[in-house]
Amino acid sequence: MGPTHCAYDGCTSDLMNARGGAFCPFHETEFGNQCCVHNCQRSKVNPTQACDQLQLEWKKYVENHSQENLSGVRRILRSRENMPWQPNIQQNAQPHDEEMDVDYQRKHYFGPSRFYCVETICAPCGTVIAWTKFDKAESPTQILNFLSSIYPTEESRPGYVCIDKACLVLRTCIANGSWEKWKKTTQFIVDSYHYTNHNANDGICVILHLQMVQLQI
Repeated sequence: MGPTHCAYDGCTSDLMNARGGAFCPFHETEFGNQCCVHNCQRSKVNPTQACDQLQLEWKKYVENHSQENLSGVRRILRSRENMPWQPNIQQNAQPHDEEMDVDYQRKHYFGPSRFYCVETICAPCGTVIAWTKFDKAESPTQILNFLSSIYPTEESRPGYVCIDKACLVLRTCIANGSWEKWKKTTQFIVDSYHYTNHNANDGICVILHLQMVQLQI
């Protein structure tokens, strides 16, 4: 659902053609008329993006990404009730609160890749201070790197950073040694919504939530 970028593995450059294209200018030139299925060296059959032997893969992609099919998916996502024939699946309240597999490789390059999320830093009043795009995951390392780029000096750092996965960020901060500089100026705190949906036995999460409560008092 996020912004798009080049489909080639590891490339986050802007698309050459944002209306139907899958590659940046460099990879568009490199692949040219080549089949867009991963590791296939055959030529594609115009106007499709697959060779003659992999047309079934292209047909599946077109059907799955048709306007009619996407509209049906949106209706399902908006629906809060399961239909009688749908399984009752209990989902994690915050599935993003786990490390993600960032080594996932696409099977084809029929369509562009999408950024995992747009990360923002906001002041308490709601004003956006800075933003960036994360490609494959909202990892604690990426969050720390983003914070360090916006607050490079001790004088510029805020007294508190409230983030839903502060417990994971703090663990990573301690593990990679960057906590030695952050602890001089900043405390990481976790919001109440995250805390109530997290493991009650997580000692770090409990401490970070208590710091938030103290601020509210």
